[in-house]
Amino acid sequence: MTINKALLALAMGFALAACSNQQQADNSAADAADAAAAAQTAADEAAAAGDMTADVAQDAADTAADAAAEASDQAADAANAATDEAADAAADAADAAADAAEQSKDAAEEAQQ
Repeated sequence: MTINKALLALAMGFALAACSNQQQADNSAADAADAAAAAQTAADEAAAAGDMTADVAQDAADTAADAAAEASDQAADAANAATDEAADAAADAADAAADAAEQSKDAAEEAQQ
C-alpha cells in the first residue's frame, strides 16, 4: 500500500505541476493581450491627434499584438505538452512574450505623448 500511495502522490505532483504551468501560461497570455489592447489604444489616440509619432505608436502596437499571439500559442503548447519540461519551457516562453508585449505597449504610450 505504501508504494501505491507514493505513486499516487507522484502522479498528483505531476498533475499539479502541469496545472501550474498551464495557469502561468494562461496568465501570461492574458497579460499580453491586455498590453496589446493598451498599445493599440495609445496608437489610435496618437493617430486621432494627428501626432507625428502615430506610425511609431502603431508599429509598437502591432509588435505587442504579435507578442500577444505568441503568448497565446505558447499557452496552448503548455496545455498540450507531453512532458513537464516542455510545459515549463512553453510557460516560460509565454512569460517572455508577455514581457515583450508590455515593452511594446510602453513604447506605444511613449510615442503617443
